[in-house]
Amino acid sequence: MLNIQRMSTEDGPGLRTTVFLKGCSLACSWCHNPEAVTFEPQVVWHASRCIQSKLCDAVCDAAALTRRDGAVAIDFARCTGCGDCVRQCPSAALELLGRSWAADELADEVAKDASYFETSGGGVTVSGGEPGLRDAFVARFLGRCRARGFHTAVDTSGMCSFPALRIIAESADLVLYDLKEIDSDKHRVFTGQPNAKILANLAELAAHMRASGSPRALWIRTPLIPGATLDDENLLGIGAFLAHHCAGLVSRWELCAFNNLAGDKYRRLGSHWRFEGEELLSPEDLERSVQIACRSGVDPAIVVATGRTRFLCDPASAALEQEAR
Repeated sequence: MLNIQRMSTEDGPGLRTTVFLKGCSLACSWCHNPEAVTFEPQVVWHASRCIQSKLCDAVCDAAALTRRDGAVAIDFARCTGCGDCVRQCPSAALELLGRSWAADELADEVAKDASYFETSGGGVTVSGGEPGLRDAFVARFLGRCRARGFHTAVDTSGMCSFPALRIIAESADLVLYDLKEIDSDKHRVFTGQPNAKILANLAELAAHMRASGSPRALWIRTPLIPGATLDDENLLGIGAFLAHHCAGLVSRWELCAFNNLAGDKYRRLGSHWRFEGEELLSPEDLERSVQIACRSGVDPAIVVATGRTRFLCDPASAALEQEAR
């Protein structure tokens, strides 16, 4: 597991505790959680926390740590993710991303937030990475959450086997299903994989919902990425697919405005983010995307825009930005 994010308002209704898993079947070029792509634990260094104790220097048997002008560099090809250096660091400047949890232990941990779930109508969401790659664990964990009366949700790209998708979907009250790009060739360029399995799985999930009533709710999420998914043809295509295969089942199609705050994560992992320096969308960009989606064949009432936009110093734009939020 990667981490636990408490008090989230972006992963389902109400205040939620979101459990992020490591390991993903896609490699999206705009990914905001690059540390969740690999299954293996990873060590990262936070420059702002480092007090230059140098206690970590001598403990790495793999010789994966080097220091130059006060900066610590990690050779990820050598690093084994053992965590010895992290345990030696007195200021938490070195952080180990990824640890193992038992389902019962994790359920006990998220249960600490039960009062927030009760007062806000929230619950627990499992995200990734890709939960469908950990279907047995996700089912056990969410089953324990349900036994405590918590609302459960799972956020999936759909890039897994349908039996795995069915298992995690039946464990959840709500499925958040990501549809990024309707054109398979473009999907491969942007994510590393074609989308045939993702679309087929969604159509089969819709049929399963009609037959069994499980899960009870389905949300679709589409990231609006400049130069990629932010495209009229893409939104019209996704909407047409939803209207044909999922009519009456989708209660929310969420258009997620591009977030430009992931650059530091990539730098800590020793790589460069393709979208470094890209501006947020304007309120007009977001509103236009909503209008296009509403004309795609879906019920316009399900289309919702979320995320921050650029602040433009004119009252009408500021009001539109606030409405989009």
